[in-house]
Amino acid sequence: MCSVEPINCFPMLVNILSNTFLRLFNSTARIRVWSEPFYGTQTPEIKTDVFFICLGYLLILAAGLPPYFAVSSMKDYKVKSMH
Repeated sequence: MCSVEPINCFPMLVNILSNTFLRLFNSTARIRVWSEPFYGTQTPEIKTDVFFICLGYLLILAAGLPPYFAVSSMKDYKVKSMH
């Protein structure tokens, strides 16, 4: 009834407990619980948009990091520090 992963097990536990409480109170209604932790995108346009946004962010990040390391090594050179 329950997968070994806790992300799938908790909704099943909630479903079992809630339906048990409903049966105790003589109700004919049932509660249905489902878990979809990673919502999939249905359209390929959204996937490509997300890909290009992440790619742009990573390119900006990659362009900004090397000067940081260069400045750090220049400061070390000026004060003549050794590792």
